Amino acid sequence: MIPKSFIYNYTCEPDEAALCDLEKRSIFHIHSEERCFESFIDFEPSRSPFIRDKIGVILRGKTIDDLIEKIKKLPEAKASFKLVYVHNVDQIEAEKFGFNKRRQIEREVGVQIPGEPELVDPDLLYGLIKLKEEWIFGLYSKSEAVWLQHQRKPNSYSVALNTRVARSVVNIAVPMADTNGIKVIDPCCGIGTVLVEALSMNIDIVGSDINYLILPGVRENLSHFGYEGEVSHRDIRDVNEKYDVAIIDLPYNLCSVITPQEQLEMLQSTYNFADKLVILTVEPIDPILAEAGFTIVDRGDVRKGTFRREVIVCKKVA
Repeated sequence: MIPKSFIYNYTCEPDEAALCDLEKRSIFHIHSEERCFESFIDFEPSRSPFIRDKIGVILRGKTIDDLIEKIKKLPEAKASFKLVYVHNVDQIEAEKFGFNKRRQIEREVGVQIPGEPELVDPDLLYGLIKLKEEWIFGLYSKSEAVWLQHQRKPNSYSVALNTRVARSVVNIAVPMADTNGIKVIDPCCGIGTVLVEALSMNIDIVGSDINYLILPGVRENLSHFGYEGEVSHRDIRDVNEKYDVAIIDLPYNLCSVITPQEQLEMLQSTYNFADKLVILTVEPIDPILAEAGFTIVDRGDVRKGTFRREVIVCKKVA
């Protein structure tokens, strides 16, 4: 049973909604406000801080009884299984089922699945969800909050990205499910938050920073989580290798003054070594991006109180 399409549940806090939508557009090319949707793209849910769970679609029915009749005809599973009723995050309040109703549906459908049920330690997880006017059954995957573990890194500072935002930014920069052959650079890596998230997804990324004093802390952070990556002391203007994507955060503008001319020089250098740029900024930089040769293809933001960071996706002007 190989799924040909997938159901995803996206959830986020209000201050992260624009970033969440930007990530969804980047990965799935979906421009609606739906948080529960179907896609032909197979994406690992634990890569995203916003994907709650995923179902690989096997069967669908117009009613629950219609679906049950189709489930009965499935070949017997050779592994033990458990069925999970999955809550559709877009479902209106009046249509939501309580705990007892969900367990009842799980029992009614689960007993019809050919094979050996196992509630404690199953080999397979199946999911059941109602999406719009259909009932859908398939292979279930729950997202693991990998980013949450990375909050406990040995070294940090107050203006660094939080791990949820960093993880989403990496997905926006490298949205493809297969990252093989994609080369990424974080040339202003700070304390390494983006590096940790990217390396945890097996993305080929290198980091560098003009501030040599923070590099031991970056390396300690990577080592703390068992990751290995290249981290070097380098000015962004000295990067000569070619990369598919650059991720640049500009938090240091909160602590020091960087002139528009210096920003332009940084971005002109980035234009020379990267085909795509995802940049985070706390101040308007659209004219500087354009002067450096980049065109903006999408954008979003993330807020914390009155503080706002903009995330801008750019490519080279054709």
